[in-house]
Amino acid sequence: MKKYLLPKIGQFYKANLHAHSTVSDGALTPQELKERYKAQGYSILAYTDHELLVDHSDLDDENFLTLTGVEYAFVEKDDYFSSRTIEINMFAKNQHNTKQVCYNPSYVIHGEKWRAEKVQYVGELYKREYTVESIQAVIDAANANGFLVSLNHPGYSMETPEFFGKLNGLFAMEIYNHISFVGSGVYDYNPAMYDDMLRRDKKLYCIAADDCHGKEPDDSPLCDRYGGFVMISAPELKYDAVIKALEQGDFYASQGPVIEELYIDGDEVHLKCSPAKYVAMNTSQRPFGGIRAAAKGEYITEAIFKVPKGQKYMRFDVIDENGYHANTRAYPTDI
Repeated sequence: MKKYLLPKIGQFYKANLHAHSTVSDGALTPQELKERYKAQGYSILAYTDHELLVDHSDLDDENFLTLTGVEYAFVEKDDYFSSRTIEINMFAKNQHNTKQVCYNPSYVIHGEKWRAEKVQYVGELYKREYTVESIQAVIDAANANGFLVSLNHPGYSMETPEFFGKLNGLFAMEIYNHISFVGSGVYDYNPAMYDDMLRRDKKLYCIAADDCHGKEPDDSPLCDRYGGFVMISAPELKYDAVIKALEQGDFYASQGPVIEELYIDGDEVHLKCSPAKYVAMNTSQRPFGGIRAAAKGEYITEAIFKVPKGQKYMRFDVIDENGYHANTRAYPTDI
């Protein structure tokens, strides 16, 4: 009997889980962002403006859903651009929950700053520090108050797992951040960091996201939209269903390739995908999982691997002819 690792119920919805609008330092209004993404086949957009948690559910329609989110930064030094940072997104499990945790209006320095004095918040005003203890306190407060928390662009932030690996309570990390490359030339693709976290026994999913800020036209090679996304498997395009799918890891991250099916049948794992040059299985230790490759001038659309024995996890990487990746989360091998 087939056991589907990516659920077969419902359908896949294309989502960008990291976006900035004119509420903070983005160039496009929330409405303009919706129009751009919806025109490109996206069904879900998380608005994660800096420091300000805003409910954009007025933009929802039967084919488009907004997620309520916010981004916080912890900066090592006074100058952001010379500093290591930890930056996190928080996604509200309840779409209309706009009560911020560990809030401080002094951090609102972009965009619609008038919103700062009207923010509803939980607890006392909080002064953030670039320490494990301070960051952990914010993550704990977010989890306790109904948020999912993800780690953003560790490559751009000049971070290492030796530091952020000490944090608990993250549900995901960005395995790819698009603006880091088109905005700064940093190829923020982090599979090794993701594996490092998994080997530390962190139950962590992986996200690919745009982190869009700009207004470049869609056909510009430096457009910071549509370069990193997740495909979320949910029974319907409803807020509760999408949040549940995120909590359960019923999604994969991609820069372009599409994963159509992923299931176990007996002692084999089957992956079906859009035309690819390589499909790799990654595991917790050598000899790892192996790779399937297309002959020159050809493509593969299915790969079969044996379920690896004696490994903590298995995860899969699909690579197309442009070198773009699709990454699944890690799955236990004793399913």
